[in-house]
Amino acid sequence: MLTTLKATIDQNKKINFEEKIDFNVPQVVLVTFLTEESKNSTAILSERILAKDWLRPEEDEAWRHLQKDPLS
Repeated sequence: MLTTLKATIDQNKKINFEEKIDFNVPQVVLVTFLTEESKNSTAILSERILAKDWLRPEEDEAWRHLQKDPLS
C-alpha cells in the first residue's frame, strides 16, 4: 500500500515528518519538492480528503493489477 506523509527538510538535510512514523524494514520513498505556488494547488489541498477513498482496501484491490513491486 502506498502511504503519503507530509514532511519538511531542514538546512542540514534532515527530514522532519509532521506525523510519527514507525517501520521495521528499510523503505523506498519518492520525494517531491513543492514550490510556494505548487503547495497551495487544489490537488495538494484535496489530498487529505481524497486519501480517505484512496486508502481503502477496496481501492487497493481495484488497482492491484497496475502496481509493481518497487524493490524488484
